[in-house]
Amino acid sequence: MRPSQASQVQLDRPSQIFCEYLTEQARNLFGLHPFAAEMSKRQVASLLPEYLAMSQAFPYLQAGSQKDLIFDAMRRNRDLPRDVELTSVVANFICWDETGGYGRVLRGGKAALPDILATENFHSNLLRKDASRLLGRTIQPNYSAITKRYLHSLYAGLSSTDPVVRCAYMVAFELHAAEMIQSLWTTLVKTFDARSDDLEYFRSHVGGEDPAEKYHGEMTTRLIRELVPADGNRRFLDEFDRAYRLSLQWCCDLLQTVSIEEDGLAEIEHHGGCHCGAVKFYVRAPRELSAVRCTCSICQMSEFLHLLVPGDKLRIECGEEFLNTYQFNKNIARHTFCRICGVKPFYRPRSNPTGFSVNIRCLDKRTIENITIEEFDGEHWEEAFRPTHEDWEATR
Repeated sequence: MRPSQASQVQLDRPSQIFCEYLTEQARNLFGLHPFAAEMSKRQVASLLPEYLAMSQAFPYLQAGSQKDLIFDAMRRNRDLPRDVELTSVVANFICWDETGGYGRVLRGGKAALPDILATENFHSNLLRKDASRLLGRTIQPNYSAITKRYLHSLYAGLSSTDPVVRCAYMVAFELHAAEMIQSLWTTLVKTFDARSDDLEYFRSHVGGEDPAEKYHGEMTTRLIRELVPADGNRRFLDEFDRAYRLSLQWCCDLLQTVSIEEDGLAEIEHHGGCHCGAVKFYVRAPRELSAVRCTCSICQMSEFLHLLVPGDKLRIECGEEFLNTYQFNKNIARHTFCRICGVKPFYRPRSNPTGFSVNIRCLDKRTIENITIEEFDGEHWEEAFRPTHEDWEATR
């Protein structure tokens, strides 16, 4: 519901706001979930590492979201407010369930408690297993800027000092999650011609007679009756709308990011850094990289393997203050290196001074599927550059 629409909903008591009502309103307003759209296998391969990052981080963000509220009570030497107790117990149960604990105890009783250390039962690892079955390879979480921004915003809502806001974000996340997981499950089955029951993460969340998301949704919506005052319905619905849109926008942003471009290659974020870790960055490029190996004096000495990108494709995440610059010869190229460890992770090349050349050896190999290497005669730079000038200019 848009804030204006939400404010027009007249509800006498919080108890009249139910899980089914909110889900129906969201469906009526937003229609099919973005993940219900047709996807290629390449798009899925780019999307699942982002989804895995969210799945891995969320339970711990949810469980830890109440810590500042608890520390505040400690500082003030006050009893914990009941609203903090309620959101904390629900948050911790969701974490307990997402890490496989609840399912283990449900099936094996107290005797199964030692089995909670079996991390393969964590829901994020069930997802990892499903992804491996579909893609034929192991995936790693990709905490891109889009996903990190989303998780930070989500945490801000889950940890709000306002109990109505906390409640709205908890409810919105779970109700959106049910729609998101169901939609992605259907899409994956169609894209890979897979058996739906073989995808354990999805089946356990939204499939069968006793899906986890059913209880997550019902549990969080019960908080409404406890935390939303009789005159707070409009404000709750406004906050619910804001929180639901946050998760929905993350999904839309991911789809846009992994969309197939005209050259048939989807760009992702490759993270990298120097040897000591003081300088960290990411660069947007396809999973299959085209590299240049140059034979000029400095490239041979440093064994630099070039990935040429436009200037807007690289972002320094931290450590820019540790970068020193070295120039020589015509003083066009700006060779930047970490002043602590001496490694040159990227620089402004002579061939493309407004762009970057990234050292592929400094990138996280887990996001690279293949590297095609082209040789460049850097010992005779001017002669070698002329025939390739137009190609290199295209990267600017």
